[in-house]
Amino acid sequence: MSGRPEKAHGGNGEGSASTVPQGNGRRRSRSVLDGGTDQLAATRRRMEEARQPQWTLESRVEDVLQEATARSTNMKLGDFLWQNFGGRGVVDTNRNVLLKEFLKDPARYIRDARVLNEIKTTDAYLSIEGVVREEMDKGEDVRKLKQAGVFNLQKWSEAAAQVKESVHEITKSFLDAALQEANKPTTTGAPIYLEGCYESVYNASWHHVEEVPDGEGTVMKVKEGKPEQSWTYKTVGLSIEKDDGVEQSGAARLRLMVLASDKGWPYSWAGNKLIHDCYVNFEVDRVWQIVKSDLTECFSPHPGAYFEPKRRVLIGTPGIGKSMGASSYLLYQLLHCDAEKLSVVVYVIGSQSFLFDKTTHTMIRYMELSAMEHFLAFVSSRGVKGYVIYDVLEKGLNPSVFFVPSEWGMLVVTSPNENNFEEWRNHKGAAPIIINCPEEMDVKAMCFWMKHIQPTEEEAEEQLEKQAREQAKYWETVEERMDKVGPIPRCIFNELEYRIRLTAIGKAVKDINASNATDYMGVGRSKIWIAEYVSHTIVKFVRVRAVPGIEVGCNAPVSRSAMATITYHLTHMTPPVDVFNLLLRNFGCFLWVVFEYAGTAAFMNPHAVDIIQRKLTELQPEGRLTSRSSVLSDNPRGHPTRSKTLKKLSDNPARMNLECGVLYLPAVGNFPLVDALFFMESPRRTLVGLQTTTANAHHTQTSTVKLFKERVASYFNGWEEFARDLSWEIIYVQHADSTPISDWQKCNDSANLTEAENREIKAFWEEKVHQYQVTITAEM
Repeated sequence: MSGRPEKAHGGNGEGSASTVPQGNGRRRSRSVLDGGTDQLAATRRRMEEARQPQWTLESRVEDVLQEATARSTNMKLGDFLWQNFGGRGVVDTNRNVLLKEFLKDPARYIRDARVLNEIKTTDAYLSIEGVVREEMDKGEDVRKLKQAGVFNLQKWSEAAAQVKESVHEITKSFLDAALQEANKPTTTGAPIYLEGCYESVYNASWHHVEEVPDGEGTVMKVKEGKPEQSWTYKTVGLSIEKDDGVEQSGAARLRLMVLASDKGWPYSWAGNKLIHDCYVNFEVDRVWQIVKSDLTECFSPHPGAYFEPKRRVLIGTPGIGKSMGASSYLLYQLLHCDAEKLSVVVYVIGSQSFLFDKTTHTMIRYMELSAMEHFLAFVSSRGVKGYVIYDVLEKGLNPSVFFVPSEWGMLVVTSPNENNFEEWRNHKGAAPIIINCPEEMDVKAMCFWMKHIQPTEEEAEEQLEKQAREQAKYWETVEERMDKVGPIPRCIFNELEYRIRLTAIGKAVKDINASNATDYMGVGRSKIWIAEYVSHTIVKFVRVRAVPGIEVGCNAPVSRSAMATITYHLTHMTPPVDVFNLLLRNFGCFLWVVFEYAGTAAFMNPHAVDIIQRKLTELQPEGRLTSRSSVLSDNPRGHPTRSKTLKKLSDNPARMNLECGVLYLPAVGNFPLVDALFFMESPRRTLVGLQTTTANAHHTQTSTVKLFKERVASYFNGWEEFARDLSWEIIYVQHADSTPISDWQKCNDSANLTEAENREIKAFWEEKVHQYQVTITAEM
């Protein structure tokens, strides 16, 4: 077995490096190569030692035993007493005594017999006593073996039986196990240098996409380099969230950052297809901000004698880019942290692992996790500090509770399946980070980046026009897919995956019933993680806060189409399922989840409608002198009792006969003006539109009203006759944490319509439309 790693050759990547507050990694690493600081030079030597295969016949017996020990013999008595007993028994004369000396004669160092007896009966004392005595036994065995001429595993294999019997049984078992490994005729576990890969990741080039206001909407602009201003965050309990309050109205808004690595990223190295671009939206950057905060605490000059870095578990919907996005971006940022404080980054994905040595700017691949475990134990015992990114790529390939050294930080990346991480999470006390799916505009920014080109000056105008057409067409395709299967990049950017997912959603809906409906539309009070047997095809995992500062996840319909399909399925069962009451009863503590994904379903619940109709507040425009109660208040029993789906018009759905008592749910997310609607005949023929919102204002435009009228006319037979003398109402539905809408919501002119059209529609809005506001609460 070779003592040096094998090499795989390749070119170097190029690009501009970034800096972060922790330090400029490139500048510091060069100092190592040129001699550098003593600390980094020493770290480099330890790393070189650690790269030797574990174990060979030349491996020293003290190295084998040192890796297997916790090195508690160097702990001081004062530190032990402060950590476990609040400093009881500490005096000036004993605080710097080593534990191994203390255990030889405890009464010599703690004179108070009562205090000493109390300490000696605790689990902490008994545990450390066993560990320290075990380490002392190993030290004694090393001296015996050296006296017998046994310096390495080769000599151990040749040692006489009486020499082996002279050492403790635990020493013998460790040396025998190491010898067995050293004798394995294997090459698959040998580490392999991948030249140029470290530089490619470290020097990844930056681009970003901004959402720029343009008339009535926004356009996406691709720009080179890092953005001048990234996202701003605010503290929420024990975590952070994006602070939208600092964004200026009408200003360009950062939507996406793209890091391009010439040689790809570790996630793609472990697969069959090289992926160069790492997409960073707010959700991905938020993960780094949380880890950076952990590292800042870890790098503190006084973290505490027995401080352990925080361990995290990143949980998100399968297929949203956790591995390619969050893991890759975290790796990039960790490589740019101060190399003196963080010398190594390890990236594990599936059965492969990649070692990024910041002291030498090299990357090594290990094909067996056992080899990486040996490496981690070896370097950590010599004081090398690092961080592990562990991607649970395959179901059931859980991280070992012993994989990460106690002085290292670690992030486990997984789908919401407790079987993937729960044992490790409980053992390490890891805190969850819930990553949401990308927002609609994030996906649009990805589309524009994918179809972005850099034309030559001669072709600039023609090429840019062609590019704009291709970007718009591609976004239209992806948006249509997203309406049906949700914002899952794995499915919406690949036609085959999209077709497979679309078929799977249809099958999954048939399995939903009253007993498991909440698994698909929310989490119960006693459940924190996703239900084990829920189909991932029809749900997404979303971040909520059960108590202030603690983020957990729950299930929600993956798309508006899925929500409408599930609601239709449940309300047409025999007997029909009251969706709103079902969700509210099971997880009223997550009220906003009920509101966002089933708020309009409240209007199918008779008890909720009875409360709603009494809480409706009319919003009146200036100049309207008379008030009018809502048709729902005048006839609450006329509320809808079942639902139907308004399918995407581009799918050419058959026109429907218009029915009262039916809640019509649009299957697309960009349906104009309202989120749902229903009709009532008594006391007057009325269209009631429902608009859920958390904002304190929800004004619209004349073009939106016109489009809504056109859409409704396209769905229903006999619309022209039915709409004659039709009364119009809009109810703005909000939850208790929202700022209530209190003023009339305006209809503003549209630049896309003529002056006459604007005037006509605004007059209709102010004269014919009646507006109401209601707040939904858990008491419903």
